[in-house]
Amino acid sequence: MDTLSQQHLSKSPIKLALLGILISVTIIGLFKVAGPAAPFALLMLPFALYFTVRFSVIFVILFILFSYFRIHEAFPVLMPLKIPKLLALASLFGIAWHLFLSKKLTPFWHPAHSAFMFFFAWLTLCVMMATNRGMAIEYWSSTLTKVLIMVFVISWWINTPKAFGIARLGIMVSGALIACVAVSNKLNGIGLVEGSRVTISRHLQSQIGDPNDLSLVLLFPVSFLCAELFNKESKTIYRVFAFIALCLVVYGIIATQSRGGLLGVMAIVAYFLARTIKNPVVLVSILGFGLAVLLVAAGISDRQSGGAAESGIDESAMGRIYAWQAAINMALSNPFTGVGVNNFYVNYFFYSPHWDGKNHAVHSTWFQVLGETGFVGISLFATLIATIYRTLKRSGSKVKFCHQANLLVNVQALKAGLIGFVVSGTFLTQAFTWPIYIILSLSIALEQMLQMLSKDTQESRHDS
Repeated sequence: MDTLSQQHLSKSPIKLALLGILISVTIIGLFKVAGPAAPFALLMLPFALYFTVRFSVIFVILFILFSYFRIHEAFPVLMPLKIPKLLALASLFGIAWHLFLSKKLTPFWHPAHSAFMFFFAWLTLCVMMATNRGMAIEYWSSTLTKVLIMVFVISWWINTPKAFGIARLGIMVSGALIACVAVSNKLNGIGLVEGSRVTISRHLQSQIGDPNDLSLVLLFPVSFLCAELFNKESKTIYRVFAFIALCLVVYGIIATQSRGGLLGVMAIVAYFLARTIKNPVVLVSILGFGLAVLLVAAGISDRQSGGAAESGIDESAMGRIYAWQAAINMALSNPFTGVGVNNFYVNYFFYSPHWDGKNHAVHSTWFQVLGETGFVGISLFATLIATIYRTLKRSGSKVKFCHQANLLVNVQALKAGLIGFVVSGTFLTQAFTWPIYIILSLSIALEQMLQMLSKDTQESRHDS
């Protein structure tokens, strides 16, 4: 660490004690994660700690990317390295260092934090009231607690234009990498389900081993790639990369044959086209033609479930209708807390109007929240979405006073991402997964950063 930090620490016994505890916990965690390689890792610890403190924001971003995109599962050769756990350990050390010792991480509270905490508190209550409390608690401890921590970490730590640029680039590159694997699997017939729907690492029981979940993962970077592509201030090389990566990602979504994914893509593209094409007739015609092309390219009519071989309303569509009816019945029977977080699947038999011998997933964000958290939960979730929208709307106004054109692309990417989430949520179950909470965190961080930049700009004008 630098000399100033050492002098500052030497004057504070409490900080020295905190530093000792922090390093001890890090060493224990290192032995637990590294296993047999722990002695070698321990020798490298001083260098690792230095880089962790020096580049904390990069480790945090990498942890988010690996956790959400499941890069180590898409490239199984990385799995023995236990990269997500090491990144989590590095991120926690860097966060603790800058939060308690260097004081470079400055906490603040935003109205969107309040909306999120109300919703999270209600989710916790629904966990306690769940019909299968064990499943709910396991999901709460393994997923929701990480979401809680990372919402505050991202919103507090991504606080400079450079950090936003790194995060945006990381999301785009990660999406392109996953899309490359998806396209390769499709072309080589690897891991296909229902005969034609692509997956990744299904044999490893990966989280992207389901076509709908893979579609959800690939949909998230689409808004960032489109924002880069349509940003006239971006360098040509960045726009060319965005175009190539966007083609790969969209092809990957097409290969999943996910209706929600295709709707999400069209919603995001519609947002950017609407900013350039003012004639509504032309816009609707282009979007209608584009959607038809996507549906044909996806080959949804050839799907074993939900394809043209099924007469009338296809089996896939009827399955969703039955699931949505089950969600409504769950909310009517438990209007306050629903059946509990992560409890829809195990309660399907008791609330569905149709039983075909097996339980089904809900395949809808909105009905997932309704069935698992009741009418109060869906109201709080809708409030959270509205709060994110208002935050981005304010950011769109503030960015004009910062005189940094590269910041506008962040506002547009997050707006498009929110629109894509709302539309694709019709068919994709993503209420308690990472995308909306990453959008929430980045929206908070962006408004806070723009507020500070606009304040600095006004002060510099006043001084001059």
